[in-house]
Amino acid sequence: MDDGVPQRARLHADLAGAAARPAPRLVASWQRSESYGVPLEDVPPVFTGASDAESLFTECGRRVLADLAHTLADQPVSLMLTDAAGLVLDRVSGDHGLLRALDKVHLAPGFTYAEQDVGTNGLGLALADRVPTVVRAEEHYALTLCTYTCAAVPVLDPLTGRLEGSVNLTTWASSPADLLLALARSAASTTSAMMLARGAGQRPRPTPRGEVFRVEAPRVVDPGAPDLGEAWSRALTTATDALRGGDVVAVVGEQGTGRGTLVAQAARAVSPRTRVLAASAPDPADAQQWLDLWTPELGKPDTAVVVRDVDRLPTWVAERLRDLVVRARVAGGAPSVPVGLTAARLEDVPAPLAGLVGSVAPLPPLRERPDDVLPLVRRVAASARGRPVEVTGAAERALREHAWPGNVTELVTAVRAAVGRADVVDVAALPAEVLSGSGHRLTRIEAFERDEIVRVLSRPGVTMREAGEELGMSRATVYRKVAQYGIHVPRA
Repeated sequence: MDDGVPQRARLHADLAGAAARPAPRLVASWQRSESYGVPLEDVPPVFTGASDAESLFTECGRRVLADLAHTLADQPVSLMLTDAAGLVLDRVSGDHGLLRALDKVHLAPGFTYAEQDVGTNGLGLALADRVPTVVRAEEHYALTLCTYTCAAVPVLDPLTGRLEGSVNLTTWASSPADLLLALARSAASTTSAMMLARGAGQRPRPTPRGEVFRVEAPRVVDPGAPDLGEAWSRALTTATDALRGGDVVAVVGEQGTGRGTLVAQAARAVSPRTRVLAASAPDPADAQQWLDLWTPELGKPDTAVVVRDVDRLPTWVAERLRDLVVRARVAGGAPSVPVGLTAARLEDVPAPLAGLVGSVAPLPPLRERPDDVLPLVRRVAASARGRPVEVTGAAERALREHAWPGNVTELVTAVRAAVGRADVVDVAALPAEVLSGSGHRLTRIEAFERDEIVRVLSRPGVTMREAGEELGMSRATVYRKVAQYGIHVPRA
């Protein structure tokens, strides 16, 4: 807004009364929600799918919630466990009416309720600020959440201090909420204590899963896209022209090249107000729930569809999706919904969806787009730090010379790791994989040895003799290992 007051603050004054002044934390969360482009009217679904692995936190949290749910069996309260990213892992309640209502706003297992996805809410704000939080009725950002009051408390690993997730209690806005935060604090504290007691048998943490279904609203604050090279621009032009002409476009290329981002960018080039429904192929166990999300979302105006990795869809799911998309595209008498698909190759697109494709936009891998590397590096670094980050000349050369087998996905991971280690991106901050090019998969011992050699050689001015002395190797062995692992450390 022009005066710096988020739109939600004005609505809060209308709902709660002009005399009710919101807390600064709440206003800051509303401002962030507005900048994320979260809609005020409803909660866009962000579906990740059921958790497919157990952690010590999940095991202990579920046991604590089960005990608390037994105590609150007759109360209209839903108890939830989420991971650190806001994914709802578990939900229990004896009030079936409350559970049905929560299903309608997607506050259910498999869905993400992070602040950047659905705006200000109890668990999202607790995770963002890492402090116990209550968000009452009219304090929620999305108006459809104003019928609820939520209390959430983050849970930290008692040994490492790492954020593991949160305990969240949600009830009707009309219900008394005095004890809600106290119960959430108690459940979080008991979970942490149980983790400490059972830590000796800790299981591996679940591997983070990508979002399977989400709605990306037009951002109020749009940072803009980086200026990329000719290959990207050519594919973007092809996709934009296809969507503008009413064709379904297929962007084909290796995974991680930015295919889905390109389709979304093309859709917004056609219509800046477009909301993007972005979906990836779900696990088979989640397929029906994934399909159920499409109908209400496809019926909304100014919606574009991006379906990633359609080559992973079972035929029956592709058939159902085709029918939903066709009905939505002809609902207004014309192909009104822009649709883009991504796959490794056009011939891998399932037949039901291949019949819809009218245009193909090939996107080369990042190793064939060297001019894209540094603009992407600077964009990712600035996004991670919230400000421009310096990249040294030596780091620039290393980044440009790396083959990027994981494409843009690997680049994003590498740059985020680098800016997490230092204020300036230099070779010493880059992951060892970026500075080496071994032709075979390394064992854990080999990877450790390679990382140590890279760590030592990345220090300014170190000689091979000095490196060998620190590593306990002869200078000849250091040279041989450098060649074996394909290590290349550019000098400033």
